[in-house]
Amino acid sequence: MQRRNKLMKELDSKHNFLGIGKEFSNYKDSQIVILQVPLEKTVSYGKGTHNGPKEIITASHFVEYYDEEQSRELCFEKGICSLSPLTFEKLSIRKSCDKIYNEILKCINDKKFVVVLGGEHSLTTASVKAHNEKYSNLSILHFDAHSDLRESYDDSPYSHACFMARVMNVFPPSRVTQVGIRAQCIEEAQFIKENNVKTFYASAIRRGLHGQDWQKKIVDTLSQQIYVSFDVDYFDPAIMPSTGTPEPDGFLYSETLDIFREIVKSGKQIIGLDVVELAPIKDLHHSDLTAARLLYKILNFAFRL
Repeated sequence: MQRRNKLMKELDSKHNFLGIGKEFSNYKDSQIVILQVPLEKTVSYGKGTHNGPKEIITASHFVEYYDEEQSRELCFEKGICSLSPLTFEKLSIRKSCDKIYNEILKCINDKKFVVVLGGEHSLTTASVKAHNEKYSNLSILHFDAHSDLRESYDDSPYSHACFMARVMNVFPPSRVTQVGIRAQCIEEAQFIKENNVKTFYASAIRRGLHGQDWQKKIVDTLSQQIYVSFDVDYFDPAIMPSTGTPEPDGFLYSETLDIFREIVKSGKQIIGLDVVELAPIKDLHHSDLTAARLLYKILNFAFRL
């Protein structure tokens, strides 16, 4: 039986992803569920990630339904239900993650493909935990400027700068692939070497150390079932200034999509997704639209024909 928390209502076309009608956005009939998680409790530099989900939804109303690579309108074929945002007032970061985990697990149990819109990256710990319980051959594809492997940051082991360390408390490090890393402390670098975390540093990619087919080499490290965690600061600040911890020497949109095209070629399957750390800047819309377009594009790859 598909039953949701009474507070988690379906959003209408004025407030849901892509602005689609009820026929294609109700929970019962939709294969895809958008869960808004405006979590912001441990950000360390720029603030505003709690506004990320809302602005991605708003920007999505200007994303075209049609995907030219797939020659289809995915949203009308599969259905995309957007649920009302979760709330975290008076909850600790740990209790917040427990709440996120429970909501995601409900949707997975209802056989939904879950998209989590953040919010800060600490939410990914809860999402990975839920997906790992349902998928036996899971690997994590982590896009980020930062490795997020600190044991603690600002006196909190649950900081957004520590989320991947918390993930690896319950998930094998050898099944994690990180892409775009260009900012970390020495302890994080040592952890990566000691635990066989497959890390594709930005500098190594740019210097050609992974060759011209670096996107394929990334995909070759992944298992059959892939959970994607996408921190938008992976992108270069030139195209993604709206994030709390931007880093120079990032990546562009088209070369990133080539990684997902390689996933399609490989026959491997994306089974879950989060997009996090968008911190919208007033009257600067292109970052919001890039995040919304990226999300819909990844869904088209996940549900390729």
